[in-house]
Amino acid sequence: QVQLVESGGGLVQAGGSLRLSCAASGRIFSIKTMGWYRQAPGKQRELVATTASGDSTNYADSVKGRFTISRDNAKNTVSLQMNSLQPEDTAVYYCKANVVVWVSATLRTNDYWGQGTQVTVIS
Repeated sequence: QVQLVESGGGLVQAGGSLRLSCAASGRIFSIKTMGWYRQAPGKQRELVATTASGDSTNYADSVKGRFTISRDNAKNTVSLQMNSLQPEDTAVYYCKANVVVWVSATLRTNDYWGQGTQVTVIS
């Protein structure tokens, strides 16, 4: 019903930058919050950054000042600019969207996840 497709992961040296992008498509009425989460091997998935429909943003303390989340409401996309990357940023990064969809003539709000994109930072 709704698909999220991520792009932009890869391998980078410490101190480098990457930009992740996520595009939502499908039977979307509107999107509330969009954001990025990450999961490193052996660890739980954690919030990286989110942005609400009113453009307010929220960041994990570990990425504040280094990562910037941005959103294009007209295109249903969200991006994450990651600067000053460190080896501890290595993880699979997932896009998540809180989407309002039509279900049997009723509006419902569901969470959708992308398939994940690998970010590897080497020292």
